[in-house]
Amino acid sequence: MSARLSLHVPEPSVRPGGRADFSHVSVPEAGEVPRPPIDVNPSEIRDFAYTMIRVLDDHGEAVGDWAGVLSADELRKGLRDMMLTRAFDARMLLSQRQGKTSFYITCLGEEAIAIAHRKALAPGDMCFPTYRQQGLLIAAGWPLVDMMCEIFSNEKDRLRGRQLPGLYSSKEAGFFTVSGNLGTQYPQAVGWAMASAIAGDTKIGSGWIGDGATAETDFHSALVFASVYRPPVILNVVNNQWAISSYQGIAGGEAAKFAARAHGFGIPSLRADGNDYLAVYAVSLWAVERARANLGPTLIEWVTYRAGAHSTSDDPSKYRPKDEGAAWPLGDPIERLKTHLILHGHWSEERQKQMRAEVDAEVLEAAKEAESHGTLHDGPKPSPATMFEDVYKEMPRHLREQRQQLGV
Repeated sequence: MSARLSLHVPEPSVRPGGRADFSHVSVPEAGEVPRPPIDVNPSEIRDFAYTMIRVLDDHGEAVGDWAGVLSADELRKGLRDMMLTRAFDARMLLSQRQGKTSFYITCLGEEAIAIAHRKALAPGDMCFPTYRQQGLLIAAGWPLVDMMCEIFSNEKDRLRGRQLPGLYSSKEAGFFTVSGNLGTQYPQAVGWAMASAIAGDTKIGSGWIGDGATAETDFHSALVFASVYRPPVILNVVNNQWAISSYQGIAGGEAAKFAARAHGFGIPSLRADGNDYLAVYAVSLWAVERARANLGPTLIEWVTYRAGAHSTSDDPSKYRPKDEGAAWPLGDPIERLKTHLILHGHWSEERQKQMRAEVDAEVLEAAKEAESHGTLHDGPKPSPATMFEDVYKEMPRHLREQRQQLGV
């Protein structure tokens, strides 16, 4: 008699109450992976989807072919932007707890990915982010007050209360409108990059997706078009180990690396340490140079860890050990870059303390200004009349009548 058939259901290695275990995360030595030429044949770097590009070693030294790209001033600016992003998140999280907004999502532990990537792009390039890439805006110098007003849905909210808090939109900053339906931004990024190429422009696209959303059909549709038409686009997969409460194995991360999914499409793919600021910048720059040289798309898997909750509606202690973040083998991106700068005499603990006070003060001042224009429950709101605007190029009769009935 044949054995009964059964399904394999992926399970995380440990649950709440257990001891954090990242033995499944293989961490190669820093500097171990060589930097190939940008016109390399994808078949020659297949192994890059299974290893991990790292620059900073355990002592904070930058080693290997991918090191030495950024100056001390650029690294200090990157450190400040990461600290500013973390301070911004902390203030907005507090604002949500105080009832000033309904919802918020932090990028705690993932700051290096968006910020270093943005530094490798140029003005006019367009990012198609998820809700955890606020660092793209902060690295671009976008005003914190503008971001906060969107979160508070107040009278100065440029989106007029139409988006969930944190789902920003800024064409000027190269930040495409965030969609809560994750996955949609991937084919949009590919399509935008195709349009740029058709127009003979020089701008490139950068699409973003999380490990969980790679299981959606939008991800695969985007890769089909990217492989066939070879547009100037970078396809970022942020593997932060958790898709809300589902660990990355549910989306297929247990069976194969997410970067390896590009192999079936003939797209070159890299896997990199997402908590290593220098590695993120160097790998991003490699992909940017490929795209600008008309060599087509690159897929990058950023290996990182979501140190905070999925959102203010989530309690991660229900599905993972409380000490899991501390056990994450790739450490904290801010601490690692700080250690590197101190090691080379470009920074100090005292200057770190001063900068932390500076960014906290900057965020507090921005919050006070944003709150003066209203919050979720207090102060002015966008006029109800705005709900009828920007829907059609020319407002149809039935909407004009509805607006008149409301008296706005």
